[in-house]
Amino acid sequence: MNKAWARGVFFCVVISAVLLVSAVCFAQDPFTKLGRGVANTLTGWVELPKNIYNTSVEDNAFSGLTLGLARGVGMSIVRTGGGLYEIVTFPFPLPQDYQPILQPEYVF
Repeated sequence: MNKAWARGVFFCVVISAVLLVSAVCFAQDPFTKLGRGVANTLTGWVELPKNIYNTSVEDNAFSGLTLGLARGVGMSIVRTGGGLYEIVTFPFPLPQDYQPILQPEYVF
């Protein structure tokens, strides 16, 4: 019984040390980057109606349907691609300190 208890304590100490070291190294920033990447990948299509609306409000309806559509298609591709890039590279601090590659960070 004593050996089993000692092994259990040793296992808990080792697991605690691993968790503490990993928390200090990354401070949960890779998972913020991963979440941002997933959000941008799933909501990249929202750039299309957003840009049509914003261009229509700034200029006129015809500009919204032409220029806004073109901007929306382009930004949808860029936002979805940026999200995929952040998903693939989330364990690495690229760019420095896990900064977002797109501004604003999210489509909203």
